[in-house]
Amino acid sequence: MRKLPLLIALLLVTFASGAWNFKEKYKGPKTPTTDISWHADILPGYEARYVNQGEAFDGPCRSTIIRKLSKKPSHKAFLYIHGFNDYFFQSEMGERFVDSGFNFYAVDLRRYGRSREPWQYPFNIRNQEEYFADIDSAILQIKNDGNTDITLGGHSTGGLTVALFGAVRGTEAGVDRIVTDSPFLEWNYSSFMRNIAIPTVGFFGRLFKNAKIPQSHCDGYAYSLLKEYYGEWTYNTEWKMVYSPPVTASWVNAINSAQSKLMKKRENIAVPILVMHSSRKIEGCNYTPEFQTGDAVLDPSMIQKRGEHLGHARQVCAIDSGLQDLILSSRKAREAAYDTIFSFIRKF
Repeated sequence: MRKLPLLIALLLVTFASGAWNFKEKYKGPKTPTTDISWHADILPGYEARYVNQGEAFDGPCRSTIIRKLSKKPSHKAFLYIHGFNDYFFQSEMGERFVDSGFNFYAVDLRRYGRSREPWQYPFNIRNQEEYFADIDSAILQIKNDGNTDITLGGHSTGGLTVALFGAVRGTEAGVDRIVTDSPFLEWNYSSFMRNIAIPTVGFFGRLFKNAKIPQSHCDGYAYSLLKEYYGEWTYNTEWKMVYSPPVTASWVNAINSAQSKLMKKRENIAVPILVMHSSRKIEGCNYTPEFQTGDAVLDPSMIQKRGEHLGHARQVCAIDSGLQDLILSSRKAREAAYDTIFSFIRKF
């Protein structure tokens, strides 16, 4: 996450509770989609289905399971959970797993991508564990498809979520190993921001849940990804936006609480866990070629430090010149990431 202007954040948390701040607030009926049958996905060669996740704090909600099955019989599956301001679009990833003998699955979490309903503020959350139901639904589908060996993977906030899932569920997690790609284990801020400002915003977030906190207007990371600028990827910028919309104060509280709970319960992670991060941190806001050589969102040294304390069977490693999403990095870096993932799965 880019830096939150502290004074503005606190003022907004205090005085702007209930502001929508994202296009125009939906005022129509909250009618959920009831079709849960498999259908052709927006990605060629994939299929998807919705999962009705019942009533949430903002109305009916759903998640979406996306899958691509191996052409050869396989009992091995990989389940991918995306990060903040994101959704599953990197079809190359699924193809790599399928070609390696895995059945591949991904989830668009509630309020993200395929799953977002018009009455939902994008990416909003009040407790990171709300996503556990979305993960559980996918794991149930994976097991119903005959898979007995399951790897759970996540990127950034998704990496935080899957690590927390392992820590909270312990031996009941229902997966065989966890893989994280630049997990959001710590805020990329100064000590004052991490220890005083963010907890303060989080506290007010319990009182003014829908107060909005603006994000920095930075294009460096998005421009390093998008093919129309300097990257290799094409995706829906209505779902994965160039400029992040304001986050809610309750979102800040949810992330901060999840990070704290994960570290308190870190020894409960009962399965092997892989923590990957970039080899370098990139400073700045607007695009320069340097953005293609490191993590412009999180601090890899902080990921390394916290990652070394997760679980009992762990592997923490740096991917040279990887971007914040290692799987979207340059060919050389993402090949190193894939090699690390498959080696980890073979080892554990």
